[in-house]
Amino acid sequence: MKKLKQPAAAKKKILIVDDHPLVREGLRRIIDSQPDLTVCGEASNAKEAVAAVATHQPNLVLLDLSMPGRDGIDLTKQLWLDNSKLPVLVLSMHDESVYAERSLRAGARGYIMKSESPETLLAAIRRILSGEVSVSNLIVTQMTNKMSRGNSLSPMDLLSDRELEIFRLFGEGNPRSKVATDLDLSVKTVETHRSNIYRKLSLRGADDLRRHAARFVLDELHPQPSEPK
Repeated sequence: MKKLKQPAAAKKKILIVDDHPLVREGLRRIIDSQPDLTVCGEASNAKEAVAAVATHQPNLVLLDLSMPGRDGIDLTKQLWLDNSKLPVLVLSMHDESVYAERSLRAGARGYIMKSESPETLLAAIRRILSGEVSVSNLIVTQMTNKMSRGNSLSPMDLLSDRELEIFRLFGEGNPRSKVATDLDLSVKTVETHRSNIYRKLSLRGADDLRRHAARFVLDELHPQPSEPK
């Protein structure tokens, strides 16, 4: 008797969330070229992402941190609250030493820099789909060191996720009104967050804030390379 062919295993569905169409297209090409993975949908902001999750029922959400309106960390928190079993992998240009731990605390299962190779990205996706967490050796070491020091915090660690987001937007040269518009906040709320940033980082005023924030953004544009995986 002829052996019956075993049905092919269903491909794991990936939802891409990024506000840049060219980035989404590049990620789709990489993922769809794999025999075990497929892109089931795309979204350019948090609202579209929530709707796409409900429509496509992905096995993993691959998302960027910087998007119009609600940022990726806030979206990760909502996705975790809606379905804690849905894994999220953050793919970002932002410095992992600052944002990786925050992403994990928000509910993400991994963090990877956009400067990494397609092979590293695919390995991270498969690792998370298998139930593991995927971060670089740099972040493992950083988190271990914090634990050994009794969880001592750096000044940037003192900022809330929203305060850090506002700090970065100021560093990009945005006025208060644009920060408020981009984050769908009132100018008064932005001013309250700004006052908290002054206090937590011991800054002396608006000029001091912009200098420190601009340096932070500049450092993000030239991150230190991760240690080998």
